[in-house]
Amino acid sequence: MEEQTASHTGWTFLTNHARVLAAIADNRQVRIRDLAAHCRLTERAVQRIITDLEEAGYLSHVREGRSNVYEIDPAKILRHPAESDVSVASLLALLARDEADRTNPALRMS
Repeated sequence: MEEQTASHTGWTFLTNHARVLAAIADNRQVRIRDLAAHCRLTERAVQRIITDLEEAGYLSHVREGRSNVYEIDPAKILRHPAESDVSVASLLALLARDEADRTNPALRMS
């Protein structure tokens, strides 16, 4: 994962929780330090987000040696009433498709 660069102010379309979950979906053994850099958050913020996601049942982890291996519940439904029919799997599929589009110039819109 890349190093943290510039900070951001103002609102965004994705929450930090969605960013962390998507990054974990990309690498189930990712370190908190790398998640923080990738999502441009502090390590402490990432730890709080992981705790939130685990307490809500979206995420779990097991220790393997000195590392955590995360597991996402793809069937879990998003929390907001307006998305009560959208699963985590659907959200992650949308974000993964967007990431593939951004890294593949042939798929970009003109």
